[in-house]
Amino acid sequence: MLRGSASCYCGCLEGILTLKPMADRVLVKIQSVEEKTVGGILLPSSAQSKPQGGEVVAVGDGRIIGDKKIEVGVQTGKNIVYSKYAGTEIDFNGVSHLLLKEDDIVGILETDDIKDLQPLNDRVLIKVAEAEGKTAGGVLLTDSAKEKPVIGTVSAVGPGTLGEDGTRKALDIAVGNTVMYSKYAGSEFKSADGTQYIVVKASDVLAVLA
Repeated sequence: MLRGSASCYCGCLEGILTLKPMADRVLVKIQSVEEKTVGGILLPSSAQSKPQGGEVVAVGDGRIIGDKKIEVGVQTGKNIVYSKYAGTEIDFNGVSHLLLKEDDIVGILETDDIKDLQPLNDRVLIKVAEAEGKTAGGVLLTDSAKEKPVIGTVSAVGPGTLGEDGTRKALDIAVGNTVMYSKYAGSEFKSADGTQYIVVKASDVLAVLA
């Protein structure tokens, strides 16, 4: 069930003191939604951005791959970023939480700036190249007319994918590589200084550019 249906859980969890996620699932306390713009203007609920981060408050015992038990790769107390439409939203002890699978976690964020994100598993953090502001003929383009950039520089990479035997394989992508990625892939973010970043799965990286 997606987070849009979360309201049906509110009554069910009243009086529940603990919630233990199963297998590779993680319970996250959602960050509050920002209610004001940078200029201090109060935003209506419809204009508020969906939060995509929170604090891990409980984790499952892990999963079995092959003959190996793979523990969840995040610990309680860590701040994480997750995929925008991931998980099941619940009201637990009067606080909004999200119950999601580990694979829906984009990465661990130790600071308040997305540029410091440490991706998990097969994900890659890319600093997006600026979109071209002019056509080949020198005509200045408006923002809405600019082509979506699909090239960037790798800022961080995850530890790699897990094979069927539970062994982790490192990615064939390195920090500093200039890469081309699928146009509509991943989750987009903006750092504190306004720089655009995107986190994609390694399978969405089409090529490494020399």
